[in-house]
Amino acid sequence: MSYTINKSNGAAAKPSLLRQLCAVRRIDPADTTGKSRLKQVLSARALIAIGLGATIGSGIFVLTGTVAANHTGPAITLSLLIAAFGGGLAALCYSEFAAFLPVPGSAYSYTYATLGEALAWFIGWNLLLEYAISASAVAVSWSAYVVSLLGDAHIHLPALLVNAPLALDAHDHVVATGAIINVPAVLIVAAMTALLYVGVRGSAAANTFMVALKVGIIVIIVIAGLKYIDPSNWRPYVPPNSGIRGHFGWSGVLQGAAIIFFSYVGFDTASTTALEARNPQRDLPLGIIGALVISAVLYVAMATVLTGMVPFQKLDSDAPVAVALDAHPQLSWLSWILKVGVIAGMTSVILTSLLGQPRILLSMADDGLLPPFMSRCHPRFKTPHVSTVITGVFAALIAAIFPLDLLADLISIGILLAFAMVCVGVLVLRYTRPDAYRPFRVPWAPFTCVLGTLWCLGMTLALSNGTWLRLVYWTILGMSIYAFYGFKHSRLRT
Repeated sequence: MSYTINKSNGAAAKPSLLRQLCAVRRIDPADTTGKSRLKQVLSARALIAIGLGATIGSGIFVLTGTVAANHTGPAITLSLLIAAFGGGLAALCYSEFAAFLPVPGSAYSYTYATLGEALAWFIGWNLLLEYAISASAVAVSWSAYVVSLLGDAHIHLPALLVNAPLALDAHDHVVATGAIINVPAVLIVAAMTALLYVGVRGSAAANTFMVALKVGIIVIIVIAGLKYIDPSNWRPYVPPNSGIRGHFGWSGVLQGAAIIFFSYVGFDTASTTALEARNPQRDLPLGIIGALVISAVLYVAMATVLTGMVPFQKLDSDAPVAVALDAHPQLSWLSWILKVGVIAGMTSVILTSLLGQPRILLSMADDGLLPPFMSRCHPRFKTPHVSTVITGVFAALIAAIFPLDLLADLISIGILLAFAMVCVGVLVLRYTRPDAYRPFRVPWAPFTCVLGTLWCLGMTLALSNGTWLRLVYWTILGMSIYAFYGFKHSRLRT
C-alpha cells in the first residue's frame, strides 16, 4: 500500500516531537500495491461467516451465563442490547472505513489515516488484547467443554492439566490455583494456527462449515428450551445491587454490557481481510453489518432461554449451556450432541481470532513500527506466516495460564477503545477529505460518530479498577516498544 505524508507548505525545519507523534499517513484507496502477497478469494458470504465465526463463541455459550450469575441476573438480555447498540454504531463507522480504505490493518490503519501515529500504535497494541487474547479466552472455554464431554464418556483428565494456574479472587486479585497448565487450550490454539499457516481459502471453508453448525445448534437449544422455561426465574428482572458496584442492580447491567461487548467484535475481524476480499468496497460493509445483526438476534434469544430454564445463580460456570440442559433430564438425549456442536462452534472463534491479528501485525510492520520480518508472506501459501506463528505462540501461552474472567475484561477494554477511535476517525475524515468517494457512508455521520464514541468510552467506565490497572501496565509496555523501536524506524521518518 502507498502513503503520502502531510507537510506544511514551505516547512523546512524538522517538525516538533508532538507533530511527529500526531503525523498522519494518508492511504490511497485506489492503490493496489501489496495485494499480490495475499489471495483475493473471500466473497460477501465468506466475510459474514468470518464475522459470525469470531462473534458467536464464548460470549453466547459461556459469558451469557457467567455475566448473568455475577452481574446482571435475567437482565443479561438488556446488557446484550446495550452492547449491541454500541457495537452497531461502531459497525457503521467500520463499514465506511473498510469500503473507503480496504487495508488489512483495521482500526490501527484507520486511526493512522486520521488521528496520527502515536494513537495508531496505541490502538494497534491494544488490538492484541482483542485478537490473541480473544482466541485465548475462547480456548479456555473450549477446554471446559471438552473436559465435560470426555467426562460424559467416563474419561477424566487430571485437574492439574485442564485448568489455569491463575485465577481472580473476590477482590479482583490474581491468585494461584495449584494447577500446572491448561493443556487442551494450548492444543486447540496450536491446531488452528497450523490451519491458518497453510492458507486462507481452506480456513474460510472450514470456518463456514463450523458457523453453519453452531448456528443450527443455537436454534435447536432455543427451540428445545422454550418448553422448559419457568417465568419465575426472570423475577426480579434486575436483581437489587449487593452494595458492590457492578454486582447486580443497574451498575451490574452496565458492567455486564461492557464485559459482554467483546462478544460482538467479530465484524472487526472481517475488516482485517480487506486485501483478501474479492470486492472489498461492496462486500466488507455487507460482512460487517450482517455479522452484527445476526449475532445480536441469536445472543438475545439464547440468553432469554438460559435464564428461563434455570435460576441465573446456577449459570456461573465455564459451561452454562451444559448446566441448563443437565438441569432438565428430558433433554439429556440432546446434551452430548450439543456439546459436540458447541466445541465445533468455539473452534471457529479461535480460528477467526487468530486470523485477524497477523494481518494487523503485517500492517504495523509495513509501516516500520514493528520489525520487517513480521510482514513476510509465505511465497506458496500467500499468508502472513511469520506473524501467524507469533500470534499463535502468544495466544497459546496466555490460554495456558490465565482464567476466563480476567481475559474477558482485558478484551473488552481494548476493543472499546479501538471502536471509539474508529468512530472519531470517520468524523475527522469527513472534514479532511470531504469530497472523496465513499462506497458506503455512515448515516447522520456527526451524530452517529459522536454517539458511538461516547457510548464506547462510557462502557469502559463500567469496567473494574483492576481491568484499568492492567491496561495501564499493558500500555506502558507497548509505548516503551514504540519509543525504543517504532518511532525510530517509522516510514514517516525513514
